Amino acid sequence: MANIFDYIAWRGDLDFSVSPFNPVDNIIFSQLSYLSLDDIVPDPDGKKGIGIELALRIFNEKLHSPQGLKQASIFKEDPDLIKALGSSRRFGDCHLFGYVNHVDADREIQFSALCVYIGDGTCFVTFRGTDASVVGWKEDFNMSFKESVPAQLEAVNYLEKMAPMIDGPLRIGGHSKGGNLAIYASARCKENIRHRITNIYSNDAPGFQNKFINSDEYAAIKDRIQSYVPQSSIIGMIFEHGIDDIVIKSSEMGLMQHSLYSWEVSYNDLVRSDNATASSRFVNKSIKDWINGLDNEHRQQFIDAIFSILSESEMTSFQELQKSWFSISKKLLKSIGSTDENTKKFISQTFFDLLRSAKQNINTLFKHE
Repeated sequence: MANIFDYIAWRGDLDFSVSPFNPVDNIIFSQLSYLSLDDIVPDPDGKKGIGIELALRIFNEKLHSPQGLKQASIFKEDPDLIKALGSSRRFGDCHLFGYVNHVDADREIQFSALCVYIGDGTCFVTFRGTDASVVGWKEDFNMSFKESVPAQLEAVNYLEKMAPMIDGPLRIGGHSKGGNLAIYASARCKENIRHRITNIYSNDAPGFQNKFINSDEYAAIKDRIQSYVPQSSIIGMIFEHGIDDIVIKSSEMGLMQHSLYSWEVSYNDLVRSDNATASSRFVNKSIKDWINGLDNEHRQQFIDAIFSILSESEMTSFQELQKSWFSISKKLLKSIGSTDENTKKFISQTFFDLLRSAKQNINTLFKHE
């Protein structure tokens, strides 16, 4: 059960001209996008980029300084990845530039992106997935009733700004919401940029509403999308992708399979599985039926009500819940208690509808495909 660390050990001494870019490189660069590289990697207006070895060395120094870095690493394996990438020939020579990181609670946007010159004449544009912020998760849920959310529009603007600065073909990718942004930006960018895109990587990313899936823009890029999901995928099964997903084996169970660090790899590829697990199909069918049973107004009211409770509890990130779960839980209970009766009934009924959908799809757990 090899993972990306084994891959770096196997392929770390081979540059991309010797061993061509493959799907494992995609998940490594997608994971790299989660690092807080503010004041390390130049923004889109910067004239120069920075080598990945130097960038990660500076990041590591800041990470272990007395001041530390706020939310610098949200995955426990990130420090080991930094060390492995910086010391490898394959990745140490890559060049980082065009880093942006925007979180705005008022606009309900959480957006970050990064460009990586690979060394084979191509550039990988990677979009960050949802971080631990409440506003980031709120934006994700807004996808259920909005044709587009601010991060998707920002992704299009980012790609259209960066592409003229980049020579050669483009690869676009990301993990979780980042994979959704990769597809959206590729479809909605200018046609001359779209023609330069060779591959679009969606790694366990939520899909889209049918209007987007049925659009001409999506049809134009459909054959270049590689949508990967782990066996017990939940996040990647939300909404529609319009293509067949490629199921990947993971060393973890359940929701923990969402982590790219758990995905199994070979020397130059991700390890495939025959199909998704019964539990994944059950959750997928239950959630989709539940969402399809709610109109857009109902979806918005439910999501706004839930996140209003979170906002009143003064919780700004889910990391706070992990670190101070007792005090945050008390605030959440207080916020729920102060909610008016109509809202309580509305939330309860909507959750009841979800449970009813699960009950109706219970046979999915026992159906072999």
